[in-house]
Amino acid sequence: MTEPVRLTRYARGGGCACKIPPGELEAMVADLGPVAGTAELLVGLDHGDDAAVVRLDERTGLVTTADFFTPVVDDAYDWGRIAATNALSDVYAMGGTPLVALNLLCWPREVLPLELAREVLRGGLDVARAAGCHLAGGHTVDDDGPKYGLAVTGLVRPEELITLDAGRAGLPLSLTKPLGVGVLNTRHKSTGESFPAAVAAMTTLNREAARAAVAAGVRCGTDVTGFGLLGHATKLARASRLTVAIDTARVPYLEGAREAVRDGYVSGGSRRNLEWVTPTTDFGPAAEQDRLLLADAQTSGGLLVAGEIPGAPVIGELLPGGEHRVVLR
Repeated sequence: MTEPVRLTRYARGGGCACKIPPGELEAMVADLGPVAGTAELLVGLDHGDDAAVVRLDERTGLVTTADFFTPVVDDAYDWGRIAATNALSDVYAMGGTPLVALNLLCWPREVLPLELAREVLRGGLDVARAAGCHLAGGHTVDDDGPKYGLAVTGLVRPEELITLDAGRAGLPLSLTKPLGVGVLNTRHKSTGESFPAAVAAMTTLNREAARAAVAAGVRCGTDVTGFGLLGHATKLARASRLTVAIDTARVPYLEGAREAVRDGYVSGGSRRNLEWVTPTTDFGPAAEQDRLLLADAQTSGGLLVAGEIPGAPVIGELLPGGEHRVVLR
């Protein structure tokens, strides 16, 4: 029998942990502002929001994004589902609805069989179908390593936009998915152990959470992905000129996440996240393992929203801006 292919062995970093570190990324794109166009740009590069938005008319905004990454799990079909769910999340995080997507696939065709690539695409198609989003073609490249994701276009009502800079002091902060997929994926890559709960979390669409947030009048938020909870909270605090307070005991984690970080399964991306936020974070009593979990690079994570929505634990609140962007308590 042919030994199953372990896709994670072909990835330097897994999933959103393969992102360029936030500090390096911001320096790289500094002064590369958007080009003037015919449509009004509602959301661009200013704060690093999850997607760009242009106004089509008074009641309609066009949301556009692209997201792709290296294998986060060994199963090709699951990787396709995870990558597609993650890409669609950028539209949901803005309060929008995805309409059409295009595949983005890089594949080492002389190293990995094309049958595996088909499984990746099948996973993405099944997720798009579940989301009610057209998946209409895309683009492929013969590359040294496998990468997959989607370019997604959706619609949003301008008055329902969810952005990083719309926070107000006194609002509670809710998190719609537990943390820990990063350390569990790192353990999976190293040992081959499977974590079905992590896969289930990463393939759960943020559609219902986004709908609940819009219905609750939420206007400030983001999704929690490669920069970890602390990184994305820092971006939100900076954009809204506030301080994010996080009650560490209220933050939910997947089963096995604490054991994974205890055993050293922490990605380089997560450690770089922690390094980036350290100068602007008051860690209070948080131990090193808690700090690493809060900085854990998530793949297809949940929404972090300024408000309360059904089923999502409140993990903190927005405070008037102070000495630190994030305070742990």
